[in-house]
Amino acid sequence: MNIHEYQAKILLRKYKVPVPDGGVAFDPTEAERVAQSLGGPVWVVKAQIHAGGRGKAGGVKVVKSLSDVKEKTRELLGKILVTHQTGPEGKLVKRVYIEAGSEIAKEYYLSMVVDRATSRINFVASKEGGMEIEEVAHKSPEKIVSVSVDPVAGFQPFHARKLAKALGFEGELAKKFGKFAAALYDCFIQTDASQIEINPLAETKQGDLIALDAKINFDDNALYRHPEIMEMRDEDEEDPLEVRASRFGLSYVKMDGQIGCMVNGAGLAMATMDIIKLYGSEPANFLDVGGGAKKEKVAEAFKIILSDPNVKAILVNIFGGIMRCDIIAEGVIAAAKEVHLAVPLVVRLEGTNVKEGKEILKNSGLPILSADNLADAAEKVTQAIKRKVA
Repeated sequence: MNIHEYQAKILLRKYKVPVPDGGVAFDPTEAERVAQSLGGPVWVVKAQIHAGGRGKAGGVKVVKSLSDVKEKTRELLGKILVTHQTGPEGKLVKRVYIEAGSEIAKEYYLSMVVDRATSRINFVASKEGGMEIEEVAHKSPEKIVSVSVDPVAGFQPFHARKLAKALGFEGELAKKFGKFAAALYDCFIQTDASQIEINPLAETKQGDLIALDAKINFDDNALYRHPEIMEMRDEDEEDPLEVRASRFGLSYVKMDGQIGCMVNGAGLAMATMDIIKLYGSEPANFLDVGGGAKKEKVAEAFKIILSDPNVKAILVNIFGGIMRCDIIAEGVIAAAKEVHLAVPLVVRLEGTNVKEGKEILKNSGLPILSADNLADAAEKVTQAIKRKVA
């Protein structure tokens, strides 16, 4: 789960990570009140969307009067902001963050991510702050330093010293950075974050370090432990179909292809998408119904797939373990009848109660194509689309 910048800074402030003062606003008058409470003489008006690259897209404005705060807020609210992370459709700005201006001496990059391969937490740091870190990594990888932290031992002074040296901090500034990094680590661990990105980490002309911008992602599987973070979820920033799927416990990610996929198990879902591409087509989604779905859940998954107007055919690929093939078959038939299925449907079943499942599909009266294996299924569904287009 992602949250907005202003929400990230509320959390960081709670863990004593230094951030500039600021407040969120939903209209120009409220923005002016927030700016007035912060004092002046400089403010920053920031569009709040779940995407990076806002500055380059015109979503961050530096202003020097209260009237300009209102004017820039009026310009941003209701605007579709297109960045390299939003895609061409962009995102609608519904709120802005008004922040006190900072006197910046230098900008750095600092982030934390979970390293799944080592079960450790990696700090990533660079002197090239304020830029797209992917570009720095590609062109100048030597400018990026990674420091791994064993969560059993936790963040130690030697980690801080190594990072401080990489960023060029010495003396008092190195001490301040050590406190900054330790507080950031505490926030990461205690909120079950999967990523925290501070870009830029700013050194001010007064010799302080502050998180000038902040992005935090959380492990969805741990959110049940953090109801206060769950309350920060902004469903307007998420794909409507993905939100709908999450309410039914389905793992769904919309993609750009024409073949809708319904699979049980993330690994099998990835393999299904790969083989669709191998046979010359593109998947329209990733959808994992899980290992123990009931008929109603399968039916809802089917309806979500068909809610995507780009879907021209559907491939159901189920390996029955905990999930019984007859339950899948009943769910598919129920959904197909309810939505008046008008696209080709290919079903590949294997595993528990596979004979019963295939028999149910055969006797359904629906034009369902049965496949013997995954390759057969991929070939049949891609051919079905070609016939439909022709």
